[in-house]
Amino acid sequence: MTEVSYTRKFFIVLVALIFFLPLWWLAASSFRPSDSIFRYLSPIGIYTFWPDEWTLRNIVGIWDSPFGLAIYNSIIVSMITVVVGLALSSTAAFALAVLEFPFRNAVFVVVAISFLIPFDTIAIPLYSIMRIFGLQDSYTGIILPGIGDGFAVFLLRQFFLGIPKEIRESAIVDGMGWFRIYYSIYLPLSVPAMVSAALILFISQWHAYLWPLLIAPGADYKVAAVAIAQFSSANRTDYGLMFAGALFIAVIPMAILTILQRYYSASIAATGSKE
Repeated sequence: MTEVSYTRKFFIVLVALIFFLPLWWLAASSFRPSDSIFRYLSPIGIYTFWPDEWTLRNIVGIWDSPFGLAIYNSIIVSMITVVVGLALSSTAAFALAVLEFPFRNAVFVVVAISFLIPFDTIAIPLYSIMRIFGLQDSYTGIILPGIGDGFAVFLLRQFFLGIPKEIRESAIVDGMGWFRIYYSIYLPLSVPAMVSAALILFISQWHAYLWPLLIAPGADYKVAAVAIAQFSSANRTDYGLMFAGALFIAVIPMAILTILQRYYSASIAATGSKE
């Protein structure tokens, strides 16, 4: 093995450790007593990444608090966003990739630009609109901005462009309508892209903080990313509970991504050569 190969492997391992060690420290800190979490940070040693004293207080404690309801809310909001968002994104992508209509390319440009605009710049005007319709403190208010994801539309549209047009032309000759072509041909052929779009929708909604904080400050509809702040107050911060909550927030999307990453990688690779 050449020196270049050893160097490349060394840097790969180094980068992997840079990403992995903070997560490992977070997991280890979730099983420590709160008063010993920062005890072994300097100098760094084995007890920095391995608890010298184990406890389940933090793991049990987050479920005895309103954080358990917040996890439930996050799951409900994220799953509904995935289902509705996939339906809207896939039909929009099908129209932009397959159907011929005036200003189709202009519409696609608008969609492509939309996911480049930071959400923070439109959050306050969007909140004002939601307040007019009385959608504060509701699942609907949290979900609506998340179902229109421009990147999901872009990803699916690029994938649909790679499906040979001869397939749909044969279907049209056989008497299929556009909806049946979309439902019976394009969707089954686009499973990797659909899974990738679902992951994008799920993770963006799961990690959303600013919008749920604005639109649903009440306890009944608070999501996990917002509720984790309840473990910190002006007088005291319970880092054990906070880290345990952060661990749950991180592990759920990581587990889903690990299971479905082959679909995600396949769809990203397939979109690179589409025009």
